[in-house]
Amino acid sequence: MARKTVVTGAEHQGQIPPGAPPTKTAFAFDDPEHDDDLRPSSLSEVVGQRKVVERIQIILEAAQNRGDALGHLLFEGPPGLGKTTLAMVLPKEMNSDFQITSGPTLRAPKDLLPYLTRASEKSILFIDEIHRLPPAVEEFIYPAMEDFRVDIALGEGLNARTVNMTLKPFTIVGATTRSGMLTAPLRDRFVNRAHFDFYEHDELATLLMRNAKKLKTSLTEEAALELAIRSRGTPRKANNLLRWTRDFAQVRNAPSPISEAVTKEALAMIEVDAIGLEEMDRRYLTTLITVFTGGPAGIQAIGHSMNCPPDTLEDEVEPFLLRQGFIQRTPRGRMVTAAAWEHLKIEPLM
Repeated sequence: MARKTVVTGAEHQGQIPPGAPPTKTAFAFDDPEHDDDLRPSSLSEVVGQRKVVERIQIILEAAQNRGDALGHLLFEGPPGLGKTTLAMVLPKEMNSDFQITSGPTLRAPKDLLPYLTRASEKSILFIDEIHRLPPAVEEFIYPAMEDFRVDIALGEGLNARTVNMTLKPFTIVGATTRSGMLTAPLRDRFVNRAHFDFYEHDELATLLMRNAKKLKTSLTEEAALELAIRSRGTPRKANNLLRWTRDFAQVRNAPSPISEAVTKEALAMIEVDAIGLEEMDRRYLTTLITVFTGGPAGIQAIGHSMNCPPDTLEDEVEPFLLRQGFIQRTPRGRMVTAAAWEHLKIEPLM
């Protein structure tokens, strides 16, 4: 029987007294923790990423017919597109055990060893942000992936000896947002690789209509499409905007299903515009326009002008603006395009 995943909260650890009121925390629109109760339980429930799902179904069926463990899988793509979600579906389809960890937490081989020794036959070990594995851990995992064994060094000096421990055949599923940072030896040890693309608006609208029911609410088709358009092609953002819209509609006593007008009002309150630009995005563009007359300007100078770390701008703000064609990265620096001037309704400087 497959082992059940048990999530232990702080109230079970004696940190929160029973019956105490919930602690209020800031709402984060990209928080992956909000996705947990909306995840699908089977491949048939997965919306979007059809090419990836179809390949996974073939790999899964072939492994089940042979009675083998799945080949090692590497999921790559931007955050929030369902890599973790799909990885958590696999053990349910395989009826096998599941373990989850992340690259930054595995600082030494001894941190990885308990996961490998606990791995049962055909079980799945999911390593998120696998590109952040330290070199020592990465080299330690090679024989586990290829030969299902680990070499453990005992003692030091003349008395040192190496013990070979055989592991049961299992599957490592790695997820990365930066596949270019993976070393070639690690990348080549994954039998199968899948790239996750951004979702289309109709796919997100279908996902939102389904998840609204899980949140015990409902949306009109127009409201679902409005949310989808403003979600940047990312299911995680769509789900979190859906949660916000549900809360807004509940407090404002809006009738069910939630209408397009209520949805627009809810999104206007959190300053998400018609195409998904947020306050920080517009601030970036207006700074580049007003301070640097549209560019070119270096990322360090923009960061200082906005009082924002440059790496935050590069990782969180610029990717969507580049996808929308609102900025250009040139050898001389960042430049605003004509599309950005038009969207912000600012007359270009002569």
